[in-house]
Amino acid sequence: MGKCDDDYIREQARVAAALLLQHHQQNGTLTQFERSVSLRETLTSSRKQKRIPRSSSCRARSLSDSIPQHLELLDQGTDVESLKNKHFVLVHGGGFGAWCWYKTTTLLKESGYQVDAIDLTGSGAHFFDSNNITTLSQYVKPLTDFLENLDDNKKVILVGHDIGGVCISYAMELYPSKVSAAIFVAASMLKNGQNILDMFSVQLGLNNLCQRAQVFRYANGKNHPPTAIDYDKSLIKEVLFNQTPTKDVELASVSMRQVPFGPLTEKLTLSATNYGSIPRFYVKTQDDFAIPASLQEVMIDSNQPEQVFQIKGSDHSPFLSKPQSLHKILVEISNIPPKMNLKTTI
Repeated sequence: MGKCDDDYIREQARVAAALLLQHHQQNGTLTQFERSVSLRETLTSSRKQKRIPRSSSCRARSLSDSIPQHLELLDQGTDVESLKNKHFVLVHGGGFGAWCWYKTTTLLKESGYQVDAIDLTGSGAHFFDSNNITTLSQYVKPLTDFLENLDDNKKVILVGHDIGGVCISYAMELYPSKVSAAIFVAASMLKNGQNILDMFSVQLGLNNLCQRAQVFRYANGKNHPPTAIDYDKSLIKEVLFNQTPTKDVELASVSMRQVPFGPLTEKLTLSATNYGSIPRFYVKTQDDFAIPASLQEVMIDSNQPEQVFQIKGSDHSPFLSKPQSLHKILVEISNIPPKMNLKTTI
């Protein structure tokens, strides 16, 4: 790897770390990282740079234009002031962390939205041994704490990726009055009484590659159930990032952590009154080898959302491989008028 690639990865990591630091400082959850002043200065100086229009070219994007500094809103009539009440909360998938959303966070903030990316327990910058996470409530606690502390007159749009779909479903059931919409991005969108292993059981007949990439960890010995699932680093590009730029794959390879096994076995309790009252949208990823499009369609057919979007040429990680396309969809969904008294069968 050349010096340019190394510099790119360091820059991407610095941007991701800066966004994480900003989020944790706002919530008072990571004050021990206050020692870095350079990160704050990087964000401040970048905001002062002259904004450039989005390029319509289909050429490969270089380092300088990999994240446009400004994207016009899809609805040109959108009142910028109204965006103050549109707040996205991004929830990562298994093994990922808040860092994975750095492109999406940047694009949304440049378009005027409020954004928070959550580190679930034992993920990203949240320091906790994933082998000791045994319940879904424990795993999702940073998200439920965030919603618990949200002002009663505020609502957010939850976005969940991968098993983050189960996490936002759990939160929707607990705090329906604080969620205006839920967006499942290549995510596990389950029905009442299902768990993530139910989805994996369907996946077994669809994707042997994903099975080979998963490595079970047994912190309590092999005579006991697994405590976590890791990814074989030699296969993560093929499984999770087959359309993602190599530089972002390198960033992910040093940032991903184990997935706690216990929460995967816990069945969801979802009701029409709470979970079912919130509009749901699904974003399909066409070239996904982790949760294949056929499995995404199974979940969509059995638990139909309000609307389905599709990103062509996207792998399992559209926030890295197709960030502009994902951004457009998120903005479009945020501008869909809410339906009154929505109830769905669970």
